[in-house]
Amino acid sequence: MDFPYIKMNFWDALFAIPIIIVLTQFIKVYFKIPKWIVPTFALLFGLGISVFISHKHSLLAGLFMGWFYGYAAVGTYSALKTNLLAFRNKRSNRH
Repeated sequence: MDFPYIKMNFWDALFAIPIIIVLTQFIKVYFKIPKWIVPTFALLFGLGISVFISHKHSLLAGLFMGWFYGYAAVGTYSALKTNLLAFRNKRSNRH
């Protein structure tokens, strides 16, 4: 079995992850879906962007990288939210 050649472009990740974050937040706000299902939508968006735009040449490469795009967006959002909440709590405890 030969492994697929996966070429990751820096711009794919730079644009895909913020787009996925924006799309998931849009769906969460406007369609009132439960918060626990948002990572599933992020994964689906990541797979869609990767399979249909970034890695059209290989389905296996698209699935592989789409998984990373989706969960990189989930991790980025989680880290930003955690840091923001910690910063707010630290500032409110001072006053």
